[in-house]
Amino acid sequence: MKRSSLNRNLRRSALTVALGLCFTSGVVNAQQASGALFGQAASGETVVIENPATGFRREVPVSADGTYRASAIQPGTYRVTLKRADGTTVVREATVNIGTGTPVNFAADAAGATELGGVTVVGTRAVNPIDVSSVTSASILTAEQIAKIPVLRDATSVALLAPGTVRGDAAFGNLASFGGSSVAENQYYLNGFNITNSFRSLNFAQVPFEAIAEQETKTGGYGAEFGRSLGGVVNQVSKRGTNEFHAGGNIFWSPDSLRSDVENTYLSNPLVPGDLGDLRSDNSKDTLGAMSASAWASGALIKDKLFAYGLISYSKVDQDYWGSVLSRTNNKESEKGDPTWLVKLDWNINEDHHLEFTGLSDKRTTTTKTYLNTPGELDRGDLVGTSYAESGGENYIFRYTGYLTDTFSMSALYGTSEYSRSRRLVTADGTEVEYGGDINQPATGCPIITDVRPGYRQAITGAYASSCNITGGSIDRIDSKDTRDQFRLDFDWEIGDHRIGFGYDTDEYESVAGTSYEGGRVWRYSTNNGPDGLANTGDEFDIVREQIVTQGSTVRVDQHAYYIEDNWQVSDTFLAYVGLRWDTFENFNGEGEAYVKIENQFAPRFGFSWDVNGDSSWKVYGNAGRYALPLTSSVAVRGASISLFTRQNFDFTGVDPVTGAPIGLTPRGSLSYINGEFGEPKNAATIASKNLDPMYQDEFILGTQYQLTEHQSIGAKGTYRKLKAAIDDNCDYTPIYDMALADGFDPVLPSAGFPYCRMFNPGADAVFVTDIEDNGTLTEYTIPGELLSPAAKRNYQALELFWDGSWDKWFASASYTMAWNKGNTEGGVKSDIGQSDTSVTQDFDYKELMVDSYGYLPNDRRHSLKVFGNYRINDEWSAGGNLLVQSGRPINCLGVYYPYHGGIHPYGSSFFRCGTTEAGGVNGPSEAVPRGTAGRLPWTNSIDLNVAYFPKWASGLAFKIDVFNVFNSQKVTSVTEVAEDGATGVPLNTYLLPRTFQSPRSVRFMIQYDF
Repeated sequence: MKRSSLNRNLRRSALTVALGLCFTSGVVNAQQASGALFGQAASGETVVIENPATGFRREVPVSADGTYRASAIQPGTYRVTLKRADGTTVVREATVNIGTGTPVNFAADAAGATELGGVTVVGTRAVNPIDVSSVTSASILTAEQIAKIPVLRDATSVALLAPGTVRGDAAFGNLASFGGSSVAENQYYLNGFNITNSFRSLNFAQVPFEAIAEQETKTGGYGAEFGRSLGGVVNQVSKRGTNEFHAGGNIFWSPDSLRSDVENTYLSNPLVPGDLGDLRSDNSKDTLGAMSASAWASGALIKDKLFAYGLISYSKVDQDYWGSVLSRTNNKESEKGDPTWLVKLDWNINEDHHLEFTGLSDKRTTTTKTYLNTPGELDRGDLVGTSYAESGGENYIFRYTGYLTDTFSMSALYGTSEYSRSRRLVTADGTEVEYGGDINQPATGCPIITDVRPGYRQAITGAYASSCNITGGSIDRIDSKDTRDQFRLDFDWEIGDHRIGFGYDTDEYESVAGTSYEGGRVWRYSTNNGPDGLANTGDEFDIVREQIVTQGSTVRVDQHAYYIEDNWQVSDTFLAYVGLRWDTFENFNGEGEAYVKIENQFAPRFGFSWDVNGDSSWKVYGNAGRYALPLTSSVAVRGASISLFTRQNFDFTGVDPVTGAPIGLTPRGSLSYINGEFGEPKNAATIASKNLDPMYQDEFILGTQYQLTEHQSIGAKGTYRKLKAAIDDNCDYTPIYDMALADGFDPVLPSAGFPYCRMFNPGADAVFVTDIEDNGTLTEYTIPGELLSPAAKRNYQALELFWDGSWDKWFASASYTMAWNKGNTEGGVKSDIGQSDTSVTQDFDYKELMVDSYGYLPNDRRHSLKVFGNYRINDEWSAGGNLLVQSGRPINCLGVYYPYHGGIHPYGSSFFRCGTTEAGGVNGPSEAVPRGTAGRLPWTNSIDLNVAYFPKWASGLAFKIDVFNVFNSQKVTSVTEVAEDGATGVPLNTYLLPRTFQSPRSVRFMIQYDF
């Protein structure tokens, strides 16, 4: 090592303290649930790493170039001792965080200065040092840090503190969008095990929050050992036992009495004169209260050898929703609560071998009671029925870590999990309503009624509604569940200036799935404006559409990947990273046949980290990488397996006063079949293009981080992401049909070998095989991409600026992100209409759907300001705050596509156009309203505050009050973007109706005792 480098490292000992909650680039470790220690010392010396709390001990020799590294270190506080050749020692104390390398440098000057008996602290739980050993963009928050911030107690809320993340549409639950990607493109890990629910990638295992020790949020540039994600990675590690016995408990309580009322909603469609200001939903009686209690204990079963941590938690959420003023059965009372638990065992077999086990249960049941109510009144009548919806399940994780030599380590992980998605209904008289999974036996019960007729027509007959439907939606089959078996091997090998990581993982995921509408069907009432095409002129008449969707099968996804990566220390100050990954994805339908197989998808990743000053005080870094995403298992349930989807329009003479179903039906045209015939399996070879590529994205990042003082750092990062290929379905069979006719075939539609919808890469030529005449003979056609749809486009550009500071009494973090998210597809899901059919949205079903679809996407938030921190007033009191200011998302105007073959396009009001005539465009061509040009939602701002009290008279006791959205700002965060009735083109008075607001002001109390 050069002398100048040694002198710089002497100065660094003071600089390495600090900068709590610093959002930096974290190390990419092959072991995702661990971190690393690295540094510089004299060649030939030995570094001893010890954790007195667990008895962990490891000796690492300093290499010939004056560096050392210890990988696969469990997060925690360590004593790092340099043993010199003359027998003297130098001692440091350092904190290792998940996914991060902590630098601990030693230096001996010419005078032979030594540090005897003293301990220099180079890291604490409030520090996230500048990590020059990595190129990843990540933020890390420990349990201690999270506890000091007024933030909701869930993984998504913590992830949303990181720059570059925004909250996704409420239609998909509580999920985050990372870097412009959809909420279905993230991955979630616990102790190295993938806990993502891959059925639609819209759920993940809910770890009891008290059991989380650290959460790492990777927002980009992650290494080759991470895959199957285009968005971000949430990486959690659980707490674990130590030699010291600990136990405790807490209670959190959020009373409804201190929660502000939710804003009412009003009809506000400017296209429908006279409806402005009409009350749609009175929320004044809605309630929401929550309580949770947890108890935990940890300690050593055998000192320095065997440790245990256990937690049990019970949470309960009570909610009343009084519903729309037009509904008869949208008056609901729900209760969600079940015990959850986590157990963690750690066995230090010896200094070189470690075994751990994690068990987790997050089973939950949500009980929802539906009552009758009088339309237009806030009242509660008789019980209609009760819904029992199950979610969550059990996860078991086994992990081995071995330090096979001083320079070679490995980890092996096996995990299995089960996740329930079932729902059953019980009517008020005790009748069971459920769906068993047989498409020929749809769900029992009352049908779903939708009345989209204009107000003047509803005034004549009253709004049509059911008084016996419990859910208003679909029912999952009673045995719905997902199971996962995952195995992975990871290796870390130090070879001179190179740190080589390589590994293999396999992930087998099976879903028992299927849905059916409650009552078997949806009846949708609408108004036809009659021959003159004008509303309210006396010649209007009402029609009703029947829709049946029933599906059920057991489907599977098999995935495996290989990776290799090299962190090459080119010089004392420059690190180069090269990572290579090969993914294979194979999807199976309900008959056990593979309908998609993508082999060895290549994903290269490159990066660099420049330690400008040589003392970890200034880092410049960059990376470029490719990331691929597999198809979810849900795709096969309808698209590749036995399913039924029909629509048919009718005239009717009356309506059943109880069920709301039409009577006196006369068909208006023939029955429409979509995705196949009744009960007939699809031919797996015909479901997807033979030349299918996975959905993949390229990413480029350039950033810097600079340590201003001992307590402050600043940083900046630029990100560019470009979607290179997407997978979706296309349902326009006419190109194949026309080619077949030209070749003299007599096509049979629909049939098992001639599906309407098929998987393809939008914009690319597709190679489809088809059983054209339903005789078992397959014919191959190459369909030019321009006949199906334009290419999928999604670009994300962002500039992030951040500042972090940490002093004795307080810490704070601030970030500002300016971003542009533009394209013609959001990705896996479709927030425009709340469509959660991951990878099979309606975006590319017909090429007409893509007309004027390019523009700013739903996750586009141009400006985001985030500030949070905590101040310790004295030994007994502290106060924290959290500020979020964000610009609003773009708004669309979705209407009918007219003219289309002499009428309205069968996809109804799904197009980026709205009519300008009273009839919604049916008297003339509808006019383009390109994506994102119908306005923007307002800016939102929210301030959360807390205060905590730690009484001296009772050590271990703590009280805390959190107040969320202190000033009760309730700006609209999403609206209904469908402006026209899909069957008639008539303007809808529900256009721009608010769907969600900011959460109102609420208060949360905590009492906790630790001993």
